[in-house]
Amino acid sequence: MSLSPIVLDVTGTDIQGESARIREQGPITLVELPGGVTAWSVTDQAVLKTLLADARVSKDPRQHWSAFIDGEITEAWPLLPWVAVENMFTAYGADHRRLRKLVSPAFTHRRTTAMRERIEVIVTELLDELAALPAGSVADLRSLYAYPVPIRVISGLMGVPEHLDAAIHKCVDGFFDGSLTAEESMANFLEMYERVGELVAYRRDNPGDDITSAMIAARDDEDGSQLADKELVETLMLVINAGHETTVNLLDQAIVALLTHPEQLAAVVAEQASWNDVIEETLRYQSPVAHLPLRYAVEDIEIDGFTIPKGEAILASYAGASRDPRVHGATADSFDVLRDTKEQHVAFGHGAHHCLGAPLARLEAAIALPALFERFPNLRLATDATELTPLGSFISNGHTSLPVRLGGE
Repeated sequence: MSLSPIVLDVTGTDIQGESARIREQGPITLVELPGGVTAWSVTDQAVLKTLLADARVSKDPRQHWSAFIDGEITEAWPLLPWVAVENMFTAYGADHRRLRKLVSPAFTHRRTTAMRERIEVIVTELLDELAALPAGSVADLRSLYAYPVPIRVISGLMGVPEHLDAAIHKCVDGFFDGSLTAEESMANFLEMYERVGELVAYRRDNPGDDITSAMIAARDDEDGSQLADKELVETLMLVINAGHETTVNLLDQAIVALLTHPEQLAAVVAEQASWNDVIEETLRYQSPVAHLPLRYAVEDIEIDGFTIPKGEAILASYAGASRDPRVHGATADSFDVLRDTKEQHVAFGHGAHHCLGAPLARLEAAIALPALFERFPNLRLATDATELTPLGSFISNGHTSLPVRLGGE
């Protein structure tokens, strides 16, 4: 295990290559985040799952991160919005259970499955717009398809009114932009906080069958408590950001994987493999969230022959753990929709903080991907895959654009 931390490339130029280099140092490896902040990156899937389910691992920096408690983490740190929010994302123990109990009813199976018809309408509208492009033109499938599908879905699910749509979308983009300075990142956070606060105010006056209205009305059955205003706004921010970015990258990466592995696309078209196989293997092969900040050791934790000291930060390295060769063998770095172990990934987390929106993300992909390839069977990349530009983030794993030719021209 390396004694000197590996300095993470915050621009995410080569997420998988860097994950492999981290893994070479051991299952738990010290890495350096922006601002010289260190954390223990966990790329071993079994170790990571154990830690994510361990009550001695917290997401609350105010209680359990020594650097935060001691004032070493200030507003000058560009990742502060990721750890300083007060919502389900950073709650610990009983507080997290209380918040999840209040939020979970907004993500019922009924509410998710009821979105199918709306997703199908959105997908059809977007495919019609793509089909109307001039013959021979290059289309950016990220901006014209992978991006608008989930943002329209989550906006509808959240009950975002038209007058707030564009402003909230802009803030979502900024939240995952690794190039923002600390000042820009905080300004974006505050802007989103204000806009989501306006969403809450609007839905208090105009309640509907949406997640925002459901969360405003949610009460604990035992004590009658509700989400406090700050908890409500910041939880909604979490839902909007996570519900959008993960699915954008899932669609983006699935399209790239299929277009660069035509034999596997052919197997899916021939029904030798399913679209569910594509979705799960994409989640494993290119985890939409590469590294997720942060967790903290509540006490000294001994695991896999190593001790993570009390009060130190832990980085869940989903991209690395989902390609763990101990789980997936020598072909872990290969895309294979017929892989037996493809569902063994951590793309949506694990344990108490497992993503509530995972079923919705899978549903969106299960509708959007087959519809795209059915409408455009001759779809192909308009550039070499090696020329696709990463997003510029070590957290979000996708491309800045996805230029394609739709075929038939």
